[in-house]
Amino acid sequence: MLLELQGRGYDELRGAFRWKIPAEFNMASACADRHDPAALALVVSQGEDPGRYSFGDISELSRRLANALRGLGIGRGDRVGVILPQGLETALAHLATYRLGGVAVPLSILFGPDALRYRLADSGARAVLTDAAGAEKVLDLAPDLPQVEVVISTDSAGTRGGSVTSFWEVVRSASTSFETVRTSSEDPALLIYTSGTTGPPKGALHAQRVLLGHLPGFELSHEFFPQPGDLFWTPADWAWIGGLMDALLPSWYHGIPVVAGARGRFDPEWAFRILGDQGIRNAFFPPTALKMMRQTEIRPPNLVLRTVMSGGEVLGGEVLNWGREALG
Repeated sequence: MLLELQGRGYDELRGAFRWKIPAEFNMASACADRHDPAALALVVSQGEDPGRYSFGDISELSRRLANALRGLGIGRGDRVGVILPQGLETALAHLATYRLGGVAVPLSILFGPDALRYRLADSGARAVLTDAAGAEKVLDLAPDLPQVEVVISTDSAGTRGGSVTSFWEVVRSASTSFETVRTSSEDPALLIYTSGTTGPPKGALHAQRVLLGHLPGFELSHEFFPQPGDLFWTPADWAWIGGLMDALLPSWYHGIPVVAGARGRFDPEWAFRILGDQGIRNAFFPPTALKMMRQTEIRPPNLVLRTVMSGGEVLGGEVLNWGREALG
């Protein structure tokens, strides 16, 4: 949105900026369907043989998943819980939900039973996409969550008498033909819960236009993103607004590939390894992660970082100065 204003001073840029919010907007179409189908969209960094997926792959697989969800009775306005780490299936769950005109409810894999029970009940989620561990948690909570009718697992099926559906079985058997539901920019699409540190967690409901609202800050914090050769990664879980709206979706909106690297607890050595091995050009790090990285002696010689953005808590001058020297 701001690339055409590159090179202007801040006051001129601010004066020339205008919001451009279309009447109709769908995040799945904007992030997956507009780009060269052959262009790289996602690198899954886990394992010795990382998976690489094009925008064509992402578009087709998310259409298949949308068809599968529709076949299971999930449709417009339905809330869909997503309890998964960074990865292909997580991205597909979001895009398929947006295609249906549904509302994605991202939830951390670290949540215990009480946290999941509250959020799934409060949101009224009818479907949950998760892994084997998450499926077990949801099934344990089934008596308290009568509205959850569909549980889909990325790792297993048939749990507890066939009550869990296999993610990849339904995706592979579904049609690739799916007409994305026409949604207005004001239609609800994303329900993210607050941390609950000052009382019960509160669901913040965002419309399809939430992505467009994030773009100006995202683009400026990454020096007029995108630039040729950009490649994005964040250790922040895609269950949080930082990982989803300050990394994955705005990068895909601009047709820029993203690296997915999931990990339960942050490890600074692992983070440096991903930055160097994957050739990351753009990153979003929570301040806590940067503080942990500062305490290590690792300084990979092959860093090619162009921009690093941080936020969510106080960063501190010492960490900021270290980041400028060590990371860029």
